[in-house]
Amino acid sequence: MSENLTLSRVSFRRSGLEWFSSLPACLLLLSVVLFSTSSDIHNQMLKGGEHLWSGYYKLRMDPVAPTCNPNRDVDAAVAAELAQTPAEDDPMAALLGAEEKDPAEVRVAIERALADCRQAFQSYDQIQDQLTPGVKAYRAVELFVADLIAFGLSSQRYILIILVMLCAVTATLTRHHIAMRAMETRLDYTVSHTLQTIANAMLLGSSVIFRQSTLGSETSVSSEELLLHNFWITGFACLTLASLYRLLRVPEDLAAGGNLNKAFLAVPLYTVMCLISGTYFGLIGHASGIGIYLGKMMELSDMFLNVALYVWVGMMLKQTRLATLVFNVFRPWRMPPELLAVVAVLVAAIPTAYTGASGIFVIAAGAVIYNELRAAGARRQLALAATAMSGSMGVVLRPCLLVVVIAYLNREVTTDELFGWGIWVFVLTATLFTLVALTVNRQSRFELAPASVATPAMVQALKPLLPYVLVIAGVVLLYRYALDVGMDEFSAPRLLPVILLAILGYEHLCLKTGGQADDADSHPGLERSLRGATNDTTAEIGALLLLLGLSVSIGGVIERSHIMQSFPQAFDSAWSAMALMVVILVVLGMIMDAFGAVILVTATVATIAYASGIHPVHFWMVTLVAFELGYLSPPVALNHLLTRQVVGEAEVTAAQQESGTFYQRHERIIMPLIAMGIALVLVAFVPLAFYAT
Repeated sequence: MSENLTLSRVSFRRSGLEWFSSLPACLLLLSVVLFSTSSDIHNQMLKGGEHLWSGYYKLRMDPVAPTCNPNRDVDAAVAAELAQTPAEDDPMAALLGAEEKDPAEVRVAIERALADCRQAFQSYDQIQDQLTPGVKAYRAVELFVADLIAFGLSSQRYILIILVMLCAVTATLTRHHIAMRAMETRLDYTVSHTLQTIANAMLLGSSVIFRQSTLGSETSVSSEELLLHNFWITGFACLTLASLYRLLRVPEDLAAGGNLNKAFLAVPLYTVMCLISGTYFGLIGHASGIGIYLGKMMELSDMFLNVALYVWVGMMLKQTRLATLVFNVFRPWRMPPELLAVVAVLVAAIPTAYTGASGIFVIAAGAVIYNELRAAGARRQLALAATAMSGSMGVVLRPCLLVVVIAYLNREVTTDELFGWGIWVFVLTATLFTLVALTVNRQSRFELAPASVATPAMVQALKPLLPYVLVIAGVVLLYRYALDVGMDEFSAPRLLPVILLAILGYEHLCLKTGGQADDADSHPGLERSLRGATNDTTAEIGALLLLLGLSVSIGGVIERSHIMQSFPQAFDSAWSAMALMVVILVVLGMIMDAFGAVILVTATVATIAYASGIHPVHFWMVTLVAFELGYLSPPVALNHLLTRQVVGEAEVTAAQQESGTFYQRHERIIMPLIAMGIALVLVAFVPLAFYAT
């Protein structure tokens, strides 16, 4: 996925310069958590204020003294009002239809106005009396939190742009962008960075043209919108300079020579998408197209910031001992490699759901899963297959961000419906993967350790996990009872970073030995763990969010080219419509990031499916499974690219050189395809038998 990642990362860290990018990124991510949590704090402060002082909402602002006269003379006021009654012989009054006022009605009206005036003065005096120093102090804090929330909401888009551009530059400088293969030769390096520079220049030019066309339009441009344009232009200018710098500074550790066809495979995917979309928009005379579609990210800034938070959560999870401790629980049973692979994939479904997407979890825990399976005797192909699959099953479980995004963009479905059916889809895919792993090409005897031996050791291995459970429960209960926020798909993005920070803090206080030995209980410390997690996060956010943004641009190409218009907008048969949907969705999963693909599918394919009689919930469950199959399918196979990154190029190369049958030599690709392929067929077509006409 990224070439020479280890060497570039090491040199970058040893120089001490990583904080120039990761420290601002850390502060930005913490600010997102703070701004989102401040709304919960503010809600509780309003409730607390009302509990302490009845009618607190009236005390939030200083009262304004009424301007009426509470001592008004009623008789004099009635006489003055009646004196203004026009004379009967006034021709103008007769022409306007003026009528003589009834003295009784005038008196009643004046008395009511006087009563209202006195009530206003009474309320004013009561509020003034209630404005004690304590109320004023409490109000000052509460209004500060309210202003903080307002500032946070207004700054979300700026935070996203700064975060994306900062991390994209970091990914470029550390050579961490997502590509089909690693950069191994000088030719790979030159071709990749030349095309990156061209693509980044395209992004810069498109953003400048978009800004100029916006200023030249008849509609007025707000200062906020103009500032966003300037942020994009500045960011892409820095990204272009970073790629040009990398192009001119060729590393000495690269091999000489190279193959041009392989060199093109080392070009980052975002670069390929940018060149395709930029060329298309340029040919149709719409040079600002990429800038426009990237600008659409601002409409969903909270969603993309949640993606960044989930990446950060995944990287912090990677810094903890949780994955290793969980594997220790199953180690006493001495499971055969195939069974241990099944257990690893099933257990990984839960953290996958809580880290937002399959790729994030593969990056966070893939290395641990692979190493544990290898230590248990698993062949390389099986271990690679399980590592790639480890992030595929949990995307249908609560509180996965991808499902929340689907429900947000599509009013036809709700998160409860999707997560409800997602459980059954998870059971299906888990069952199929278990059957494939334990029956197809099983090479180990199915013998477990005796329960009398394994159970006590398993119970003993559970003990180190108890403090982690208590830390997690403590944070969840704190939010639940102090802020009235439960753990669900909507609160997870702001709770999970706090939980992982608490876990890192626990490990720092209780497990740090002060050394750097490889002892199981050694811990580098909170600052180094947080720094390491954020270092990884900056590069991953830059790679993923830039890829996601260009996926949206590719979606714009598909949308503007009217490719979908060539298909019928509705099918007479839901079965034929579903067959076409399956093919389209798998292909989209192969070439696009999940979030960008969801946006495109919402705008195009979904409406065709609904019109053809496919139930919306059914359609989106098929979409999720099809996407996961796409991430496991060549030629791109994103989850396999991420697996190669975390386990190392050498392990993948060694696996490819192993001998055996065709299946054994390609088990890492074929096994996931069999399991997810059968699951997709069943999820897509079996429900149609119950409701399709």
